[in-house]
Amino acid sequence: MFAFDPHSSYMMPAHFGPRPISPKASGWYRDVTSMTVSFLTEVEELGRYLPAGFSVAEEPVVTVTYACNRQVDWLAGHGYNLVAVNAAARFEGKEDHLQGRYCLVMWENLADPILTGRELQGIPKVYADIDDHEVQDGCWRAGAGHFGHRFLDITVSDLREPTAEEIAEDARARAGRDHPMALRFLPGINGFGQSVIEPTTYPSENVIREAWVGEGRIEWQQLSWEQNPTQYHIVNALAALPVRAWLPAVVARGSTNLVIPDRLPRVLR
Repeated sequence: MFAFDPHSSYMMPAHFGPRPISPKASGWYRDVTSMTVSFLTEVEELGRYLPAGFSVAEEPVVTVTYACNRQVDWLAGHGYNLVAVNAAARFEGKEDHLQGRYCLVMWENLADPILTGRELQGIPKVYADIDDHEVQDGCWRAGAGHFGHRFLDITVSDLREPTAEEIAEDARARAGRDHPMALRFLPGINGFGQSVIEPTTYPSENVIREAWVGEGRIEWQQLSWEQNPTQYHIVNALAALPVRAWLPAVVARGSTNLVIPDRLPRVLR
């Protein structure tokens, strides 16, 4: 008869045993190319999507990031692409008081990181078709779609190297705000109510080898239920967020580590 080992890590289907762990595995994503486009929106509109305990930061910034992840250690060198939409936010709990970014949604084109991210870190991950980025005449492009219907296009153009002042200002803006956050929600067995609902944080570290600053734009396509029956409400909600001003966009190449021993993912209190 199958029995759980309380000292092992399991995911469904658990009856085949603990999650396989190789000595070659780590949290490092060795080769990451990213495009990040940010804009200012309205506090009230953005606040509609933040659960209790969270509030919109002083500046209501929405950040859309595309990442092409290659040479991922825990996937034995395989990779995948993602598109994440984050809101600048605060968390005020009984014990934790953090500033950082709250993940509104993260699309990925591989089931394995979707399942681990949802179940273990509480990140709101869902599937999308996300092709590798393209570069034509200095313009970087990426996008996402589902059920044969494209719903997002990301472009970054007019790239240049950042100035020393821009690098210093970015470091100041990030200081004390390196806290990616989310809400881990697992519904009840019949789809109503909930079995788990808890805010989480899932720290990571980035090593940037190259970076450029440019002009970025996001274009959403409003969808119907027939076009995207499981996600159209997500896409349409994000498409409806007003854009007050576009902020400088960034294209970067480097590495990311998702396992920091002294800052592991945890529940916020």
